[in-house]
Amino acid sequence: MKRYDAIKKIITDLDDELVISNIGFPSRELYGIKDRNNNFYMSGSMGMATPIALGLSLALEEKSDDRKVIVIDGDGSLLMNFGELITVYAQNPSNLIIALIDNEAYGSTGSQETYTSKVNLSNIAKSIGYNEVYHVDARNSVDNIDIKQYLDKKEPVFLHIKVKPGNTKAPIIDKTPSQIKNRFMESINKEN
Repeated sequence: MKRYDAIKKIITDLDDELVISNIGFPSRELYGIKDRNNNFYMSGSMGMATPIALGLSLALEEKSDDRKVIVIDGDGSLLMNFGELITVYAQNPSNLIIALIDNEAYGSTGSQETYTSKVNLSNIAKSIGYNEVYHVDARNSVDNIDIKQYLDKKEPVFLHIKVKPGNTKAPIIDKTPSQIKNRFMESINKEN
């Protein structure tokens, strides 16, 4: 199974949760699978999906909004901005799930190999101090991905999903960054 299959399994099981998606093909695939106002598609900021999700999760906590924030991130982006894991741990939001889809490749730039074939990101998250670390091998099946089982956790969740590399013929997102931002913000504010 590839990243597309994992994203499809995750998004199918969600209701009103807010989703931040990594740049490039992950956002395009999410858009093609299930476009929703609660999805925020990153464009042009590799390594920043999780920090944006962290900021959103902290803002929601401050407003006593109990919705979960799920970031669909990738191994290449995480490697580009490793400090994000430490910052999330230190801030300790109760409503954030990092769904890290690890295909051991920079999928959006030509599938060059990342170092995650040699380094276990779950072990790194555990060494930082995360209590809620889950490793799911979805290279042969996505049936063992059940995002619902993590929605009731009260501290940050690091869900490390291993998949095979490869992109789909995902559609180009036909919305401008401003349109994506504006409809996402309206969706956040409508729920309250």
